[in-house]
Amino acid sequence: MTDSPTVTVERNGHLLLIGLNRPDKRNAFTTEMLADLSRAYALLESDEDLRAGVLFGHGDHFTGGLDMLDVGAALASGQTTYPDDGLDPWRLDYNWTKPIVAAAQGWCMTLGIELLLAADIRVAAETTRFSQLEIRRGIYPFGGATLRFWRESGWGNAMRWILTGEEFDAHEAHRIGLVQEIAADGPAAVERAVEIANSIAESSAPLGVRTLLASAHRARDEGNRAAASELVPDVVKLFATADGAEGIQSFVERRKAVFTGH
Repeated sequence: MTDSPTVTVERNGHLLLIGLNRPDKRNAFTTEMLADLSRAYALLESDEDLRAGVLFGHGDHFTGGLDMLDVGAALASGQTTYPDDGLDPWRLDYNWTKPIVAAAQGWCMTLGIELLLAADIRVAAETTRFSQLEIRRGIYPFGGATLRFWRESGWGNAMRWILTGEEFDAHEAHRIGLVQEIAADGPAAVERAVEIANSIAESSAPLGVRTLLASAHRARDEGNRAAASELVPDVVKLFATADGAEGIQSFVERRKAVFTGH
């Protein structure tokens, strides 16, 4: 995949940096942009050399949400807004195997919150402004907020903002667990997201990361009992891998492990 006008992709070691790129329109999503983001996610999942992704917005804003003049007709007719060679950009129909760290700044509206909820770790610049305002436009969040927001933030906190559509700030987002860290304004949020993602990509065993995510997804979708039944078998399989042996050897030799994903 190469850069498109609306989404940039850049390899940085084992990371894939994914940038929303309509800064003159506050990164509002068109059908083209949704398709390009879905292809970027598909690249992250399919490329064995990539171990983590970073999602961010170019310019002053993460995203103002959907460009309804472009997307509205497709949504009203129920058309799929992402292509066959991509993955659902809301990540609702697929248990992803690669973690994504998201960085928000400026406006983070509607779909922007749902993109954060679809990521694994979230960072926000201090002056980021959030709003799940669909209810004020006669519709409701359909990109995962009704499924994930309350799970991340608690029922009352989620309903407080979903049902009113009111704006809230980064400190409230941090208080309710929507974001895990607050960074200074400017490039600091993206830099911190890259730092976190790079820590995963360079220091965490790739097979271990995949197995960990699979276990967490199983617990969420099938319950703790189903996930618990696989814990010991999963660890046995990991110990039998080259990375498992490297993990033990690095402990014995008191050095950083060098994982290959095998």
